[in-house]
Amino acid sequence: MSNGLNSTGLATVLPLNSFGNVLLFLFNIMLATAIIFFNVSVFLAILLNRTLRTENRFMYMLSTCFSDICSGVSYYYCGVLDVRDSYDSPTRTFYIAPTFLGLSYMAILAAQADRYHAVSAPFKYSQRMTRGRTLMVIVAYWIYAFVIVAVNNLVTIGTAKRVTGIGTFVGNIFTVIIMIGLNIRLFFIAKYQLEREPPTAERENNRASIYLIIVVAVFFLAAWLPIFLHIIMCNFLGSTCYAFRNEGTDPLRTLPRINAVLTPLLYIRGCVALKVTLLTKVWGVFRRLKSIEPESVEHNRVVHIHRKSAK
Repeated sequence: MSNGLNSTGLATVLPLNSFGNVLLFLFNIMLATAIIFFNVSVFLAILLNRTLRTENRFMYMLSTCFSDICSGVSYYYCGVLDVRDSYDSPTRTFYIAPTFLGLSYMAILAAQADRYHAVSAPFKYSQRMTRGRTLMVIVAYWIYAFVIVAVNNLVTIGTAKRVTGIGTFVGNIFTVIIMIGLNIRLFFIAKYQLEREPPTAERENNRASIYLIIVVAVFFLAAWLPIFLHIIMCNFLGSTCYAFRNEGTDPLRTLPRINAVLTPLLYIRGCVALKVTLLTKVWGVFRRLKSIEPESVEHNRVVHIHRKSAK
């Protein structure tokens, strides 16, 4: 494994011949691990709480967590090893790893639209957006994403570049405008419209859910706008969108992965019921196992002493 090579023949993200390179290598490993750990934790907490599972917004959280878990797993390859995830690269992931990041983006955009519909027309929302229809929306954008992956891998590289270039350019502009517009609209609803309603538990729940998705979307935009703008400039200028050596050294591609850690932390911070379930039923299990282990050791020691004294 000299010069950073592993058993598969791929080198590490940078040669491990300097302190800075080792730090970057370890940072990318820890980033991938943190993405998986926090998203798996939130995913399990939602699954273990029946009340949370009855709300549509938590279905979008499950979708975001699952796509980010896949992003974390793929980052052990894309971020830790010397990988250029472009069309003509021999180390590419065939457009799969970026798709998991894109699915998180679609889930948050869908969650924004869901919250807007829920508070602006609650009666119609309760009639239209049943659990089944919410799951159909989630399944639809997952299928759409992987249809795009299939198309990109079935056509020639030149065709894939042209189709993806136009689609990404148009999609980025429109979705960013929609996300910013929904954020502004949701903020005014939470700030002024809900204030006029009588104080009830439902009003507070709506307000908390709106503020949570607003904060999540703001962090998401902060992490994604740099690479969106970079890709738009690449399309205008006709230049390559890979200005760095590989995925793991590109800060524009690292920011969305950092956001994949921040998103579950924001979910935990913004939802009390989720936080309680996480601490008691997910992370609390490890604390209980840790406390049981010394007790069992002490019990075995006492039994051993009694047996010896009985002899």
